[in-house]
Amino acid sequence: MESRRARQRRGDGDRGLQHALLSRGQMGPRALLAMLLALAAPAGVARAQPVVASAGPESVAVTVYRAPDRGSDDALDLAWLRGYALVTETRTVTIPAGRATIRFEGVAGGMLPKSAIVSGLPDGVREKNLDADLLAPYSLYARSLGRPVTLRRRLASGTVEEPAILRSGPDGGAILQTRDGFVAANCGPGSESVLFPQVPAGLTPKPTLSVQTDSTAERRVTLTLSYLAWGFDWQANYVATLRPDGRTADLFAWVTLANGDVTSFADAQTMVVAGHVNRTDRAPGSSEREAPPLVLKCFFHPAVMPVAAPLAPAYEDGDIVVTGIRASLANSVSIKRNSDSVVAIQEELGDLKLYRVPMATTIGAKSQKQVTMLDRHAVPVTIFYRNRLGAGVADDTRIMLRAQNRKERGLGLPLPAGPVAVFQPSGDARLLVGEGSIGDKAVNEEVEIDVAGATQVAARIEREVREGRFRLTVTNALPTPIHYEAEFTELNASERVRANGLRRRNGHDVWITEIPANGTATLRYTVTDAGAKD
Repeated sequence: MESRRARQRRGDGDRGLQHALLSRGQMGPRALLAMLLALAAPAGVARAQPVVASAGPESVAVTVYRAPDRGSDDALDLAWLRGYALVTETRTVTIPAGRATIRFEGVAGGMLPKSAIVSGLPDGVREKNLDADLLAPYSLYARSLGRPVTLRRRLASGTVEEPAILRSGPDGGAILQTRDGFVAANCGPGSESVLFPQVPAGLTPKPTLSVQTDSTAERRVTLTLSYLAWGFDWQANYVATLRPDGRTADLFAWVTLANGDVTSFADAQTMVVAGHVNRTDRAPGSSEREAPPLVLKCFFHPAVMPVAAPLAPAYEDGDIVVTGIRASLANSVSIKRNSDSVVAIQEELGDLKLYRVPMATTIGAKSQKQVTMLDRHAVPVTIFYRNRLGAGVADDTRIMLRAQNRKERGLGLPLPAGPVAVFQPSGDARLLVGEGSIGDKAVNEEVEIDVAGATQVAARIEREVREGRFRLTVTNALPTPIHYEAEFTELNASERVRANGLRRRNGHDVWITEIPANGTATLRYTVTDAGAKD
């Protein structure tokens, strides 16, 4: 009885719908057809979400941070950049009402998706994804396995095309199946190529960030997208030119930006940050998956020995050094001064230093760019020779250059770490005499540059009869007097040096003297245990 009443209630509930469908007077034929189709559609099929694509930013700002583990004298390697950048983009899009997907095309391939922040959406973000499986020969082969393609052969008699199916992946030979059987592409006579009818799903020509939205109404909004991306770096590159007086030098410096990413940033507001920024996840962890190169092999004939590429002309591939160092060697291009070049502006950023490029500039993909950082003239410097000593041992004699980073001494500004090229005038030319580097130097710090090894100044240590006594003899073969320093930096923790005329500098004992032209200087010193009594 209860079951019959339940069935009767379901029948009563459906009667209104049945009457509405059967009543031609209440519904026209088109409306009736639309309702029938809607009822016939599977319940699980939902209308596809609209997609809004933003091809590129209207404006972009890029702030580059240095790789924390790269030394000041390590060159930038575009294939292995371990710094990162903060990218901020502005885009204007029209979002529809309801759920939709917004695609930010042309973002950095090294983007860290978890760092992405999208502001300006009235109803927020439901989900975000980075589509970084880029269109490349390797991924094209990998995604087309088992799919129809066209095999094109260029023979002496003409070009022949035939349908085929790709039966091998991107690792090894390209095996295709035709009506005549299996063939290996590019392994027969003539030139062969594989034509793909379409781009496989999931491949994108450029990195894209997708976000899911759910808007209460259609709106045209201006969005700001900010994110961190790996594959960037920067450094300062210095050029010091000694003046004929030997006591002053002109100091010029570039900010060198390096972008190892696949994305270019046109007309970007560009900044670099000097100093060490604490990060807990220094491993890149990027979702960028760079496809390996596609190498198709044949095994039907002996391998042909590769022919070495011709040597590139000297100084062909340098960016920084083209206008700074190598052009000076050729004596054909001079360094531009700040009267007609753009100079980065220094600003404070807490304990860090920020250098802002005062005009928009394009940071190209896989490239470097240089902007003037400083240009100072007649900076007082000291040229001296130095050995670092221990108990009976000395390293090679080095030519050193020292300056004081003080305003009254021609500098007085933070100096980021980077390599230094030192030039000296010779007649009408400037010749490279050495290359060194400096670490990060704050205002009022002392700056020392290890320029080169000395060939005309030599140090010799001899052990005397008495235990622990040594004699240092320094010979100057130059026709001019020199300033010389011996630093006792190679002693063990339990050892102490004793000698007349020693000074204390930076925690070490130092002997400072002037050696005449073609002359010698001698120091007798004793090395004892730190706990020994006089």
